[in-house]
Amino acid sequence: MSGRTRTPPRWWFDGAAPPLWSRLLAGVYGSAVAVRRGLYARGLRRRLGADAPVIVIGNLIAGGSGKTPLAIALVERLRDAGWTPGVASRGYGRDRAEDALWVTADTPVALAGDEPLLVARRTGVRVRVDRDRAAAARALVAAGCDVVVCDDGLQHYRLRRDLEIEVIDGRRRYGNGLLIPAGPLREPAERAGGVAFRVVNRGTAVPGESGSESTGFGEWPMRLQSTRALPLLGGRPLSLDAFVGKRVHAVAGIGDPERFFAGLRARGIGVVPHAFPDHHRYRAGDLQFGSDLPVLMTEKDAVKCAALAGDRHYSVPVDAGLPEAFWVALLDRLRALRTGPG
Repeated sequence: MSGRTRTPPRWWFDGAAPPLWSRLLAGVYGSAVAVRRGLYARGLRRRLGADAPVIVIGNLIAGGSGKTPLAIALVERLRDAGWTPGVASRGYGRDRAEDALWVTADTPVALAGDEPLLVARRTGVRVRVDRDRAAAARALVAAGCDVVVCDDGLQHYRLRRDLEIEVIDGRRRYGNGLLIPAGPLREPAERAGGVAFRVVNRGTAVPGESGSESTGFGEWPMRLQSTRALPLLGGRPLSLDAFVGKRVHAVAGIGDPERFFAGLRARGIGVVPHAFPDHHRYRAGDLQFGSDLPVLMTEKDAVKCAALAGDRHYSVPVDAGLPEAFWVALLDRLRALRTGPG
């Protein structure tokens, strides 16, 4: 592995005892979280919404869990069901973060942020980035959207929401179950009891899997399905099967790079892994590995690497697959919000 990724502390997920200092700081952090949430719950801090339903997708742990693929799938389902969705995002790590911005497929990634740009390119819906997510939601409604999807904002209590969807990493789950920095939790695990839907990311499906494996009570399984590789310089897509039995450089700058590597290995692809920090800004030297193997990378990385790519660099898009019953239940809840009581 490249060694350039900022990995979480080992005690978060490997069963080791957290150091005393981390437990002390976790107590301070937990108290601050409780006070902040209590202020909103008692109305002492004002929540702002929009004149349309707001759906928030998020997670309780620090790091990635598959929120963006779910947001893309949700937007596409909403559109198929007759809604006009828009996506509100903070645009983590972008330049000029103080400026609100409409993101289109042609927006420079440095201004848009990698995830908002990916959503805009995949879906074509309106995407608004703003540090003030409530302002972003209102801008989307003013532009004609009748439902707002917030792709990461479970802890952003200032934005009033109608439905919350928690995404759980099926491999890491809540780790040791402790709050930051003693563990990976941003909020106590009990917070999950208040969300409308809990989606468990089971990783990348491989050929022959049904994707119907069960989860815990009240949880919905999600599989990330990868079937093709897209040349970053343009041209004919390749089936991922073209790489089976071969070695490739695999690049992942996401919250859990191992999830991407494991998905490729499960298909029979030989992986030389190169893990980078989440939201990493790539330079030419980052993609020089000393051998002429093909380079496969996540979509999130690909939106930042087009200017650095050669003819052996490929993006591996993923599609989120969930049970049809999940979509039925979610759309039913959303219709009830539109029609109101009775």
